[in-house]
Order: sequence, then structure tokens, then C-alpha cells
Amino acid sequence: MSTETPRISDAEWEVMKVLWAEAPRTAGEIVEALEGSRDWNPKTVRTLIKRLTEKRAIGYNQTGRVYSYYPLVREEECVQSETQSFLKRIYGGTLRPMLVNFLQDEKLSREDIDELKRILDERKD
Repeated sequence: MSTETPRISDAEWEVMKVLWAEAPRTAGEIVEALEGSRDWNPKTVRTLIKRLTEKRAIGYNQTGRVYSYYPLVREEECVQSETQSFLKRIYGGTLRPMLVNFLQDEKLSREDIDELKRILDERKD
């Protein structure tokens, strides 16, 4: 897996989700997987695949004229990188203001609160 996590656009995330769910996949299989959720033509999806390949987020194997694509970065790496980027942009890199804002605005169920308490209790140990 890559040491530097590439910046992935919102549209590219959709392609990555398909490959994280199941890989390798051909461009046609990726187009097919996105048909129900996105109103993109096949050329758009192929452009996204090309960009992700250039960013080294995905790799491919070629057998004859068929290219099979697979992720070069793990989903967890990308989520963590995006989370850090979001925190820096919106909250100056500090987690506490984001949590306070979220907890004040969000309607939390009893189960949500219990889960948060459990996570915090585990962090104390």
C-alpha cells in the first residue's frame, strides 16, 4: 500500500467504493456497478479511473485488451486522510471543537450516547 495517501475527489470516491467492495474489476464492471447510483456515462467513469490511476490510488493488470483495476490504498487510509484534512480546514486541526459542535447540534439516541460512553471508557484504559 502507498505511503502518501492521494487526494480523492467526491466523484472518485464513488469509483473507489466500488473497488474497495470487490476487486479486481474491469472498467465495464465499474460502470455497471455505478449505473444504479449515478447518472454518469461510461466515458465519465473511464475518466475517473484514469485520474485515479494517475494518482496511484488504483492499479491495473492487463490481460490482452482487458484491464482489471484494483485499489492501491486502503479505505481506512483514505478515510483517515480525509478526516485529518477536514479537521484542519474547518476546525484548525483540533478535534474538540468539532465534537462539541456535533454533540450540541445532533439529536442523539440513547443507544448513540451509550456507544459514545463505551468508546470513551475504552480510551481511558
